[in-house]
Amino acid sequence: MNRVWLVTGASSGFGRAITEAAVAAGDVVVATARHAEAMRDLADAHPGQVEVLPLDVTDKARIEVVVRDVVDRHGRIDVLVNNAGRSHVGAAEETTDAELRSLFDLHFFGPAALVRAVLPHMRARRSGAIVQMSSMGGQMSFAGFSGYSATKFALEGFSEALVDEVRPLGIKVMIVEPGGFRTSLMDKISVSEEIADYAGTVGTTRRMVRNAGGTEPGDPAKAAAAILAALAAPQTPLHLPLGNDSVDAILTHLDAVRSDVTTWEKTARDTAYPQ
Repeated sequence: MNRVWLVTGASSGFGRAITEAAVAAGDVVVATARHAEAMRDLADAHPGQVEVLPLDVTDKARIEVVVRDVVDRHGRIDVLVNNAGRSHVGAAEETTDAELRSLFDLHFFGPAALVRAVLPHMRARRSGAIVQMSSMGGQMSFAGFSGYSATKFALEGFSEALVDEVRPLGIKVMIVEPGGFRTSLMDKISVSEEIADYAGTVGTTRRMVRNAGGTEPGDPAKAAAAILAALAAPQTPLHLPLGNDSVDAILTHLDAVRSDVTTWEKTARDTAYPQ
């Protein structure tokens, strides 16, 4: 039986690449984005396999409507891909509450609402998969990405608990952690107002993102193929880093964490009440 996918942020980048890969596998994709007309070519190229719907993932009422509509018409949602997102650059001090809340609405509260909306249907069928598009910034961070990474860290913590809850119900969860890929992410960057004292740290990041668009090493089509392969594997990984930069950065970060823990292990363990 062909699968039914619900993909957010499908108008470009990973969302579009995943849609195309799923269609090539013979599946049906309900592709969503804030501006559905940007995906019309996908629907026209794949009649009967791609449907496009407008969806702003920060609109919880609209999420309920879309999920109910897809289930009513197709009978199920086999794979949810929480992909909609954008980037933001700003020092922690520069980033305002409004900027943080906007990022969390898009990267955390929206995906959480979609998970809650699809899970009753997946639970009833004892099958399904949830793909959380995170970032290597969901495992580590650096100057200028405190707000962006905070949302991805939150999504990953949510998902690590989620997988323990739904695995016994036959539902998979996979967190995808890409590095730099040639998507439109660098075209969707908001920036905080600058404070001069951070020019030497966050300034480097600002320059990097201004110049990175179109030169990233990663191929979104290959990323989509890797995602489908991991979902099809008997043991789907919880964490799937993609790209040399992501693998290297995450492994380096894990080594640094291990070094801190082992260096301070005796002190850390000597904090219990005497026995």
